[in-house]
Amino acid sequence: MHIPDNYLSPSTCAVIGTVMLPVWARAVKKVKAEVSKRKMPILGVCAAVSFLAMMFNIPVPGGTTAHAVGAVLIAILVGPYAACISVTIALLIQALFFGDGGILALGANCFNMAFVMPFLGYYIYNFIKTRVKSDKGDYIAAFVAGYVGILAAAFFTALEFGIQPLLFKDAAGAAIYCPYGLNISIPAMVLPHLLVGVLEGAVTAGVYSYVKKMSPGVIYEGKATNKKPLYGLLAAMIILSPIGLLATGTAWGEWGADEIKGLVGYVPKAFENGFSFNAIAPDYAIGGINEVIGYIISAAAGVAILLIIFKILSSTKKEQIASNNKAENIS
Repeated sequence: MHIPDNYLSPSTCAVIGTVMLPVWARAVKKVKAEVSKRKMPILGVCAAVSFLAMMFNIPVPGGTTAHAVGAVLIAILVGPYAACISVTIALLIQALFFGDGGILALGANCFNMAFVMPFLGYYIYNFIKTRVKSDKGDYIAAFVAGYVGILAAAFFTALEFGIQPLLFKDAAGAAIYCPYGLNISIPAMVLPHLLVGVLEGAVTAGVYSYVKKMSPGVIYEGKATNKKPLYGLLAAMIILSPIGLLATGTAWGEWGADEIKGLVGYVPKAFENGFSFNAIAPDYAIGGINEVIGYIISAAAGVAILLIIFKILSSTKKEQIASNNKAENIS
């Protein structure tokens, strides 16, 4: 579901990125106002869970692969605005360091996975939870929210792919960017995610149940937060991350120039002359190191970067609180 660069036109990327600007601004404002300094590092853990979940590729019909996202899970745990920030930063780290998702397409990827998915999933979760008031209802709500959330993200991704050949063609009538129209992109993205949605829903409900039992302070602010189970979860996911290597094939819409030529018979012009960015560890691989070991190192590195970023943000929040208290005392 990570849209690479050159599949969307720069104008498409700019429009969707512009749409995300007020979303990010609102999310930052809400997180500053509502997320306590004690809970801020938890956002780093949430971002790391999403980062790792997206490394677990699974095979889907058609010879391609897909993955869970974890955005709805984060929205249920810490709210949709905090989820938006957490998933956005996770996507940014993936694009910059591992070439997973485009730099220019970051706004589009965030729109799909850090906005549509967590917000829609969160409201579906609350809708069901308020009507089925029991632990069982809670977990059913989490499952359905995760399932519908990833389907919606896949649908919007398909729309962004599918409008490209309608809007952008060369003089010969060939697509300049993504060559597949809506009649192909929508079923190609949505149908496999009918199956992936089961995984997303199960991960959402399962991890939510685990956190609710082992570290309830993440959900209930009034209770002490035991972070050890959360870090244990991250460690287990890092160790198991090479499972994502078992899925063969390339995710739909993430092919390289040679692969897309084999599919449609030509290389769209954007792939020949478009934007190019060299990540440090593309596809989570590290040169000269065994693929499995490299994948684990990349997983650990990504988690470490995210935890450090949110630790810094937490320290900044503490400084702001101290400064505000000092100003109030003086006045």
